[in-house]
Amino acid sequence: MFFKLVVGVPDTGGKVGKPDQALAYIQHLYRIEKEIKHLSAEEKYKTRQEKAKPIINKLQQWIEKHLSHSPPSMPIGKALTYLHNQWPRLIRYLDNGAYPVDNNLAENAVRPFAIGRKNGMFANSQAGAKASANLYSLIETAKANNLNPYDYLKVIFTRLPNCQTVEEIEMLLPWKVSL
Repeated sequence: MFFKLVVGVPDTGGKVGKPDQALAYIQHLYRIEKEIKHLSAEEKYKTRQEKAKPIINKLQQWIEKHLSHSPPSMPIGKALTYLHNQWPRLIRYLDNGAYPVDNNLAENAVRPFAIGRKNGMFANSQAGAKASANLYSLIETAKANNLNPYDYLKVIFTRLPNCQTVEEIEMLLPWKVSL
């Protein structure tokens, strides 16, 4: 939200506004994540506690300071209110080194669903819409497990009809299948 407030704003001659300040905190957090992306979850946790948590605390103080002075109907007020309301979710990544700093992977995974939602209007039946949703789910789960969706679907549609047991079906799960 803050990025949208900065883009397209005329140069203020070096004067830093609230959106710029918020972005600076957020960019600092992302720089830390970039530095630690190769570390184990335990090492990420320790580094986040050392480096990111102090920035998060400063960001929280900054929000509290500016929230009451920014009308909620103004764009900056909306952005501050949103960040304030999402705060418990924002700081969860500090609790576990395995947690991502954002939900970009999930958002990118559901983007085809949003596009498919419009296409779903043209599914002639509820069963057709359900079939499309199932197919999207298989494709995105394959991608999330670093599988080529086409190859994965080919294996599923070839082997699944011959499965006799639950164990055989489970071996087709994307995190277990051998292509």
